Amino acid sequence: MEGNERKTAQGEETGAEAWQRLSAYAYLSAPERLEYVAVMRVFCGTLLADLSVPDLLAKLAGTDGPGAALDAETLTRRLEELVRWGNLLRSTHTVRATSITEYQRSRSRYQLSKLGERVQRDADEVLAGADAAREVSSELLALVDRGLREIAAMAAAPGGADPQQALERISTLFVQFAEFAESVRDFYAYLGQVLARYDLDTAEYQGFKELLLDYVEAITEDVSFRAPRIAAHLDSIWPHLPALLARIDQHAAGIGALADGLPETRVQRSRGRDRADWEGLREWFTVTGGHSSQVDQLRDATLRALQSLLANAKRMLRSASGEMSRRKDLLRLAAWFDAAEPDEAHDLAVAAFGLYGARHLGVAPDPDRSVPAYVSWWTGPAVEVPVALRERGSRAPRGRAAAAEDHSAQKRRLVEQARQQAEARQAAADELRSASGRFEQVRLSAPAMRLLLELLTTALGNAQLHKDAHDFLLDGAQAADADLGIRLTAWRTPGRSMVLKSVDGDLTADDLTVAVDSASGPAVGEASA
Repeated sequence: MEGNERKTAQGEETGAEAWQRLSAYAYLSAPERLEYVAVMRVFCGTLLADLSVPDLLAKLAGTDGPGAALDAETLTRRLEELVRWGNLLRSTHTVRATSITEYQRSRSRYQLSKLGERVQRDADEVLAGADAAREVSSELLALVDRGLREIAAMAAAPGGADPQQALERISTLFVQFAEFAESVRDFYAYLGQVLARYDLDTAEYQGFKELLLDYVEAITEDVSFRAPRIAAHLDSIWPHLPALLARIDQHAAGIGALADGLPETRVQRSRGRDRADWEGLREWFTVTGGHSSQVDQLRDATLRALQSLLANAKRMLRSASGEMSRRKDLLRLAAWFDAAEPDEAHDLAVAAFGLYGARHLGVAPDPDRSVPAYVSWWTGPAVEVPVALRERGSRAPRGRAAAAEDHSAQKRRLVEQARQQAEARQAAADELRSASGRFEQVRLSAPAMRLLLELLTTALGNAQLHKDAHDFLLDGAQAADADLGIRLTAWRTPGRSMVLKSVDGDLTADDLTVAVDSASGPAVGEASA
């Protein structure tokens, strides 16, 4: 019982602290918010300084805005409210005055609290660029990749890593990653805000289409390329991480030493010094704990953006052809409703929307027997009422409800089936890469032959046929699968017959040569040409 009381008291205390911190945002929604912001900007322009009312009046007088018109009495009330909300603190600075009047004017001095400074800094950042399209710092992702590779090499070195060098690498790494992740979130938030609009004209749509198809595609491809390498570096660092962090703490405890000397003081360490920071970095690039990674969410967000772009395109096409906008008709109908009497309004609703009054109540009729809406229920066919409804007045079934069916085994089976299919396609891709250049000498398996025909069909569909001085040639006959890391290139070779052998049969391709290589390598067709 005593433990429960302590737990309840601790929960109430935590709630009270959260309420006090949230009160620091109150001045941003007050009616005099512009005056409060002007006062807070003056305090944020100083470092560890306390100001009195006359000092603030002098500083506000040199600014343009609502703060310049404040008098001493009004300013004092604003400062007291900021103290109550936790944005300002009363200063303990000793007042030196030569007269009673000067003492009365200068005895109340105020200084900025840490929470107030953080809230005002965030508010200024929102006011400065909330609606702007922030550029994604994709170049930082390559620096994160390089930094993790260096840290992994240092952690695996004989004797361990040098703590000072490791601290410098880790601090730089997490600053770069935080800037990259924040820019990605801001850009996709802006993109979602734009694509949710349904008032885009043709010029705006064209600009956003180019932005999405070029810029977003470049971001997604860069992240998809770097993510597996970063995940591999993190896997190699993870076994050495506890010892590495402990060694850094022994070398440079920093402000973290206050946690031992002052237990009541909360210390926020720099990024990368705690294991939780590394876990957050790992969750961004890898799937952990059954949750999808941020990389997967980035791909899903890009797909949703493409769907929104397609929906806007359809809307503009329908609007241009006159099939979508019924604005004039609806305005005319609204005018008729406004001028109509109640009985006439009902007739208008029936004629415009087919909203007839209810004719049959209780049990739905037989769907096979169509009864027009104008048939009265007095003369219409009778509806058979179930016995339970007739005797008890309720159609709810009696007895014990059946247990919900468990589909977990089926889900596991489907997941395992999908995994096996992915492994089979990867094995087929590896087999094709190993057999490239000697297809006539080996016999392919059935999955490899199916994958080869799939890629060949796509390549021929992408190709363009043109005629030179002697014969017809193929241009751009390529097909690639980024997930499998494979690319097929085909080109026309007059007079040659290529035989593709498999366990299911042989395929003869006349006047055609096929080569398979890795998707990241140079185009084989260009090299052969």
